[in-house]
Amino acid sequence: MNVRKFIAATARDALHKVKELLGPDAIILSNRAIPGGVEIMAVAAGDMEMIVPTPARENPRLQDDYTVRLSSPTSSLPPRAGLTRPAQQPQHLPPLAPRPAPQFDRSSVQTPVAAKPPAEIVPAEVMEEIRSLRKMFEQHLAGVAWGESARSEPVKTEVLRQMLDAGFSPKFARELLVALPRELNAMEALAWVKGGADRSFLTINAENDIVDRGGVYALVGPTGVGKTTTTAKLAARCVLRHGASKVALVTTDGYRIGAHEQLRIYGRILGVSVHLVKDAEDLKQTLFDLQHKHMVLVDTMGMSQRDRMVEEQVAMFGNSNVKRLLLLSATSRGDTLDDVVRAYNGPDLAGCILSKVDEAASLASALDVIIRHGLLVHYVSNGQRVPEDLHLPNRAYLLHRAFKDLPESSPHRLDGLEPGLMMASAGSGLVAAGGRRG
Repeated sequence: MNVRKFIAATARDALHKVKELLGPDAIILSNRAIPGGVEIMAVAAGDMEMIVPTPARENPRLQDDYTVRLSSPTSSLPPRAGLTRPAQQPQHLPPLAPRPAPQFDRSSVQTPVAAKPPAEIVPAEVMEEIRSLRKMFEQHLAGVAWGESARSEPVKTEVLRQMLDAGFSPKFARELLVALPRELNAMEALAWVKGGADRSFLTINAENDIVDRGGVYALVGPTGVGKTTTTAKLAARCVLRHGASKVALVTTDGYRIGAHEQLRIYGRILGVSVHLVKDAEDLKQTLFDLQHKHMVLVDTMGMSQRDRMVEEQVAMFGNSNVKRLLLLSATSRGDTLDDVVRAYNGPDLAGCILSKVDEAASLASALDVIIRHGLLVHYVSNGQRVPEDLHLPNRAYLLHRAFKDLPESSPHRLDGLEPGLMMASAGSGLVAAGGRRG
């Protein structure tokens, strides 16, 4: 095992040297403070892979020749490494005893078989201990880096903490903060970051409202996001502007009990026709019959983003020249919304509608996903009333809700070194977010 020593003024600089020489997968064995800096002992991941205990499995007798134990009183390595060596050879890993020379029938074997070279055996328990130590050390470095960032760039660090508290992803926070000017105070920095988010936030306005443009739109998304109610809200808006004769409702949800009847009730109230379709061919024929309508709205069956039927639904609408609007619940976690967008994405996805805004404590996760995926927000839904609780997106209001800081007493507020540990576990991007720009 080729163990290397790295010395630098700070832990961050030492870790940088480790990654530069041994690669990002290097295994940290120990670290300690020395006069004027930090000393790190590390080994390349490739060296570890060469000492997997395969010879012991081939010959069980080798397991008695040499063993490595944890917490042995005869250990000569630092306690943090978790490794021990036999007392008779404390300085080096002892080579294994060579295997007994095999007996060959010289009459049938012309080329002698060379004995396998001695190998070092490190049990799986030791490897797991090393990985655990490496994780602990990386967390320690994350805390050190967070502390250094807080001292050198306190404004950036505070804005980063506030974004993580609000619910933004570490990736989105890093990208917004990487070019934050150093001379800004806390209030100016937050306004600068909001401006960066605002420039990437895509929304429609009154001039390109789809209710005025018309067309065929299918509302899609997981169960429980409000597709049927939102379909009725859009239909009501269109009826108010263009009349009931110009609007038609279509449902593909023939599975849920009462789903078709619910849309029919909305249709009777609004005075518009409601049609049930069973498959792609039925949909094509129905849309052909309704081509004279200004707007046709298709209510769909809700299904999990991991259901294989999502692909069939996407293909059905793609072949029918129907534009899809994806409903995203503001109450969902960011990783769940990412899954939803990936599952329902496609060239015919016209944008999204953000629902349940009135039920969400924060809009950071939802806006984070919408901005990162470049989705165009058409409407915001904030209640059950038809059609009152459907609005064109108010950008300033949505961004204000997203960047709203948590109160000091909130149990969801990150404290101390927790933001640094969170950034480290999310991809070791703390330096990129909090370090100096080159």
